[in-house]
Amino acid sequence: MFKTVFAATAALFTSAGAALAGPYVNVETNAGWAGDDYVGATTDIHVGFEGEVGAASVYVQGGPAIVAIDGEENETRFSGKVGVGVPVTDTLGVYGELSAITASDDFEMDDLSVGGKLGVKYNF
Repeated sequence: MFKTVFAATAALFTSAGAALAGPYVNVETNAGWAGDDYVGATTDIHVGFEGEVGAASVYVQGGPAIVAIDGEENETRFSGKVGVGVPVTDTLGVYGELSAITASDDFEMDDLSVGGKLGVKYNF
C-alpha cells in the first residue's frame, strides 16, 4: 500500500500542469505524555518534494524515523507522508495528509502503521 501511495503521488507530479519544487528536508519530532508521564517521541528525518497540480498543492516526503520510547532502546524505522491542500475560496482551504511508519526497524513494508488527517483552514 505504501508503495502505491508514493507511486500515485509521483504520477501527480509528472502529469500535465504539475509544477515541482524541491527537494527539501523536514525534521520533525512528535512527543507524547500521559498526564505528567513522558511516554516517548518519534523524530522523522525526511527528504521531500512539493509542487502544484492545478490549484492544489501536493507533497511527498520520506526517510528514517527514530522512535524513542521512554525506558527502551531507540529504534530506527522508515516513515513517509503524502499530502494535498486545495483552496475552496480566497479565505478557505481544505487539506489532507496520509502518513505511514514501519512497525519495526527491519523495514518490512508489509506491516505498516498508517494515519490520516483532514482539515479546514480559514484565513482572516
